[in-house]
Amino acid sequence: MRKWNVGVVGVTGAVGRTMLACLREVDMPIGSLLGFASSRSAGSYLPEGGPWGEGIEVNLPTERALAGLDLVLLSAGAAVSAEIVPMVTAMDAWAVDNSSAFRLDPGVPLIVPEVNGRRIPDRRGPIANPNCSVIQMVVAVSPLAARFGLRRVHVATYQSVSGRGQKGVTALRAERGGAQPDAGVFPDRIDGNVIPQCDSFVGEGFTREEQKMVLETRKILELPELPVHPTCVRVPVEVGHSEAVHLELEEPASVEQVRATLAGLPGVKLLDDPSAEIYPTARAAAGTNEVWVGRIRVDRSDPRILQLWVVADNLRKGAAWNAVQIACLLHARETGHACLPLAARV
Repeated sequence: MRKWNVGVVGVTGAVGRTMLACLREVDMPIGSLLGFASSRSAGSYLPEGGPWGEGIEVNLPTERALAGLDLVLLSAGAAVSAEIVPMVTAMDAWAVDNSSAFRLDPGVPLIVPEVNGRRIPDRRGPIANPNCSVIQMVVAVSPLAARFGLRRVHVATYQSVSGRGQKGVTALRAERGGAQPDAGVFPDRIDGNVIPQCDSFVGEGFTREEQKMVLETRKILELPELPVHPTCVRVPVEVGHSEAVHLELEEPASVEQVRATLAGLPGVKLLDDPSAEIYPTARAAAGTNEVWVGRIRVDRSDPRILQLWVVADNLRKGAAWNAVQIACLLHARETGHACLPLAARV
């Protein structure tokens, strides 16, 4: 079987490093794995970053350096992706982009494998990796929408500081150590605080993160008029986004029906026993690849109103793992080899 040559752009960042870890967790045949970053990191060395645990050198993502790759995973920001993705696709390689640059482009599929993996095209080209908060929500909501129909979504997110990258984690740790807040990272002190703002404001009181949740959810679920009402909040947690999701369904649903719908689905971990105070938490989800669902409740006044608590590791399922899942689908499409997680081979 022909091995793929793979590149990771933004390899020194929090998501880029997690992409390397996730690639080591699947049995994708890799011939070479190259790391790319900006001039600030180019020339550095990542020990144990390669597919076999060896170190890899970090290079600038020039056209010459990217030549000959089959797959490029990107997590370096929209401006970088806008420049590199067309370059990569012109070389007849797959580009899986974690930035917002192409997510709403009608010609670029926005993919969550458990939800719409069938939308991956046959020909090599760009594929967009959705926003982290959107990914975990649609994994939980999509099967319920398919069974009961969906009228409206209300969601409040509780997003960890790693959603701002490694600088968000560094800022929280520094504040916990007594440092003054870094105004360039969060708009207020994050330690011991809850900030009702993720990303910048874009008008009418909404933030860019909230706008992403509206538009990307509609695209993935193929419901262009779906009302989505988000409030995105930053909390002093290092890893793991949590969401209180409120759904208005087309048909009534019982808690038992909802549990039966979600139980056993790929990528979903159901943890819902309120009598024993068992439910998902960010601490439990950190380091895992599943979307955790619990606190399932049906509104007492209307059986078509459903409430869920949805948690996931934003660096993994919210970014790197979702991208690697897409890469595995692409590899299977071209070679017929299903690169399952190594744990599934045991």
